[in-house]
Amino acid sequence: MNAQSAGDARIVVAGTDTDIGKTVFAAGLARRIGASYWKPVQAGLDGETDSEVAKRLGGLPAGRVLPEAYRLCTPASPHRSACIDGVALDPNRLVPPMVTGPLVIEGAGGLMVPLTRRLTFLDVFADWRLPVILCARTRLGTINHTLLSLEALRRRSIPVLGVAFIGDAEPDTQEIVADLGGAAVLGCLPILAPLTATTLEEAFAASFPRLPI
Repeated sequence: MNAQSAGDARIVVAGTDTDIGKTVFAAGLARRIGASYWKPVQAGLDGETDSEVAKRLGGLPAGRVLPEAYRLCTPASPHRSACIDGVALDPNRLVPPMVTGPLVIEGAGGLMVPLTRRLTFLDVFADWRLPVILCARTRLGTINHTLLSLEALRRRSIPVLGVAFIGDAEPDTQEIVADLGGAAVLGCLPILAPLTATTLEEAFAASFPRLPI
């Protein structure tokens, strides 16, 4: 797809699975393009939430971290968490907020994570029609998960900006995903220790020198 200008970009950061590193990537991206950050559904409130992590690692002012549409207590799939918490998720509340400047939206888990017994995040993304950056691990199994996720996005006519790998670089894995998946590989963000706003900013700039935004 055609690159968006950073000034009006609205980008979804999705993943091939849970615990991929989407929040870290989203924080780095938001800082890089001066975006606001929005996590529509947070399931699990013990410790730092993803919004709090993005604020800290992205160095984002409070006004650029938008409140979640739903904050669910139970750390589980949103459909299950909402059931346990006694909350009915209304898809009409899952509408990207209007902001001044770019917006980074982070999904939860993989594309097919259910929000209700009839609605997945993929359904929501298909309704939005916003471009997606797909985050993927570099570990064994990622080729299958990444190619399936790219296929799912394309079947629903959801534009894909590219794949962002997270972990130790695996050039052959990145190449086969690009070849078979027909998607741009945007770069590979290493696991950072320590993980701070400064180390993330530096690693993000080095790992993703050119973004289609």
